Amino acid sequence: MDVRLDALGVDIGSRSVEVVGLAGGEVVVSLKAPTAFDPAGQCARLLEGLAAGRTTATGYGRDLFVRTFGAEARLGVVATVTEIQAYARGAAHLFPEAHSVLDIGGQDTKAVVLAPKGRVLRFEMNDRCAAGTGKFLEFMATALQVPLTEFGAFALRGRRGLKVNSMCTVFAESEAVSLMGAGERPEDIALALHLAMVERLSGMLRRNACAAPLVFAGGVARNPCAVALVSEWLGTPAVVPADPDAVGALGAALCALQAAEMRA
Repeated sequence: MDVRLDALGVDIGSRSVEVVGLAGGEVVVSLKAPTAFDPAGQCARLLEGLAAGRTTATGYGRDLFVRTFGAEARLGVVATVTEIQAYARGAAHLFPEAHSVLDIGGQDTKAVVLAPKGRVLRFEMNDRCAAGTGKFLEFMATALQVPLTEFGAFALRGRRGLKVNSMCTVFAESEAVSLMGAGERPEDIALALHLAMVERLSGMLRRNACAAPLVFAGGVARNPCAVALVSEWLGTPAVVPADPDAVGALGAALCALQAAEMRA
C-alpha cells in the first residue's frame, strides 16, 4: 500500500539521489542512495511505496526522471525545477533569515543570493571544471591516501604556510605529490589544498555579494575544514543544515507543493 504524500521532491545529483516527501506541511519522508550507474533504477527503489499529488525533480537527472516516471499516476503531475531554484527554496525554508546559499556538490558549485521567500536574486554556477567541487577534494584525498570522509578533519590538523598554486585538479595533484616528495607533512598539504579551494570559491562569493547568513549546503558541507574556512572568509559561522545533501530535494518538494496549492 502506498504512503500518500502531498508532494515529493527528487534531486538526482552526480553522487547521490535524495527524495523528500511532504505531508501536512512537514517532512515525513527523507531518503538517499548513491546515484551509481543507474540513477533511474535508484529512483525507482527509493520511490517504492510512495505516492504524491505532485512530484518535482531537480539536479542533473531531472529530465531523465520525467522521461522515466512522468506517466506514473501514483506520482501525480511530474515536473522539473532548476537546482538553483530548488536550493534557494530549500535553504530559505530551513533558514528564513538566510541571505545567500553556497552549494558544493560532487561536480558543481553554486552561489545564490536570496530575495524574500526563497526567490533568486542572482547566482553563479561552476559546472565546467572540477576545481572547487567535491570531485576536487575526492581526487586530493586519494592522492594523500586519506579516506574522503576523514579528509576535512585531517586537514584541520595541518599548519598554514604551504601554498598550492594551481586549482586544476591534475596540476594540483601533481603539486601535492611534489610536496610529499619534499617531505612536507600530509596534514599541511591537505590544509593547503582546502585553502586553495576556498580561495577560488571566495571569488564567486565576492562577485555575487554573498553575505551572512550564508547557508552551506551539498555534500562538501559535511567537510569540517571547508566549513571552517568558508566561515573564516565570511567572518561569521556558515549555517549548515542537519542534512545538507537534502536541501535540493526539499526545495523541489516545496515547489511541487506550491504548484499543487496554486491549482487547487
